[in-house]
Amino acid sequence: MSDLPLAKPDAIGIDPIRLQRAYDLLKDWTDHDKIPAAALCVGRKGRIVEPQFFGRHRLESPAASLKPDALFLVASITKPVTVAAAMLLVERGEMALDDKVTRYVPRFAQNGTQDVCIRHLMTHTSGLPDQLAINNKLRAAHQPLSAFIDATCQEPLLFPPGTKVSYQSMGLAMLSEIVHQVTGKLLPEFLRKEVFDPLGMKDTSLGWQPEKKVRITEVRLEREMQGTDWHWNTPYWLGFGAPWGGLITSPADFACFCQMMLNGGELGGVRVLSRATVRAMTGNQLAAMAQIPEEERRCRPWGLGWRLNWPGHSASFGDLLGPRTFGHWGATGTVCWIDPEAEAFCILFTTQPQEPEGRYLARICNIVAASLL
Repeated sequence: MSDLPLAKPDAIGIDPIRLQRAYDLLKDWTDHDKIPAAALCVGRKGRIVEPQFFGRHRLESPAASLKPDALFLVASITKPVTVAAAMLLVERGEMALDDKVTRYVPRFAQNGTQDVCIRHLMTHTSGLPDQLAINNKLRAAHQPLSAFIDATCQEPLLFPPGTKVSYQSMGLAMLSEIVHQVTGKLLPEFLRKEVFDPLGMKDTSLGWQPEKKVRITEVRLEREMQGTDWHWNTPYWLGFGAPWGGLITSPADFACFCQMMLNGGELGGVRVLSRATVRAMTGNQLAAMAQIPEEERRCRPWGLGWRLNWPGHSASFGDLLGPRTFGHWGATGTVCWIDPEAEAFCILFTTQPQEPEGRYLARICNIVAASLL
C-alpha cells in the first residue's frame, strides 16, 4: 500500500472555491506569524486533494519554507493509534477490554488501582492523571518511557475507575506496557510491523526515524518548555516515542490511517482492523458506564482512543460536523476528524499549540466541513 490517489476537489464532491478559503486563511496566518507552519490534507471517497503546506520549517529561519516532505510531531493524535495496537490484541483474543491492568502489569497493583481495567485506559475513565507530578523532573533527567511507567504504577488514583472522565495520558503509558507484556515487543516496533508497514506509512513512526530528523517541522514552544533540553524539538523527546503523544507522520501518511478507519479497518486489500473493532473504537463507550455523569455520557462522549464529536464545546472539531464524526486533537497544534456519513476526513497539522480554545483549528475545520458537497 502507498499514498492515497490524488484527485481534484470537485471530482470527489468538494467545492474547490470553499476549500481555497482554508488555504488562503492558512497562508495569511503563516505570513503574519500567527502560526509558524501548517499543512492541510482533505480526503473523500478513497482519494485525497493534494496536501498543501504553508509557513516555515524552522522557527528562527523565515527563509526555510515548508516543503511537501515535511513531517510533524502530532502529539495526542497518537492516542487512537496506540489504542488501535491494543485493539489488535483484543480482536485476536489475547486480552479483553474488561481485563484488569494488574493481570498484565502486576506492579500496577498499588494505591487502589486493582479495579482499573483496560477499557478505562482507553476512555479516560481510569482515575490516572494526565501527566505525572514528576513529569518535568523525569524529562529533565532524560528518563526513558520505562521510568514513566514505573512512576505511573506508584501514582494514586484521582477517583475510582469508571466513575468520572478525566483526560489521562498516563493511561496510554500503561496501555503501551500491556502491549509490551502480551507481545514481547515494544510499542514502536509493534505499530511498525502491524499497522504502519501494512498501510505503506513509510514516513510514520512512534518516535523519530533519526535519518529523517531534518524533515521534522519545529513546534513553537510553550513558556514552560523554553530554555529546557527536553522540549518538543529536542532529540530526547523526538526519540522518546511517547505512547500518548510521540507519533511523527506526514499528512499523506496519516491519510492512509484515516481512510483505513473509514473503510472499516481495511485499505487497498490489506485488513488491519476488523469491522467490529472499528465499530467499538468509534461508538460511545461511555453510554454503558452507569456511574459516569450523564452530562459526560451524552455531551462529551469517547470511543476507544477516538474522541467523538462535542458540538458546542470549546474543544470541538468545529461547528458543522455530525454526531458520527470522530477524531482527536494534539497539543502541538494538530487536529484530525473523520466523518463516516460524508465519507470524508480532514487532517490539519500546525506547529502552533492551540490550547485551550483551538480557535485556528476550529475555523479551518468549519471551512472544510462546509466545502463537502
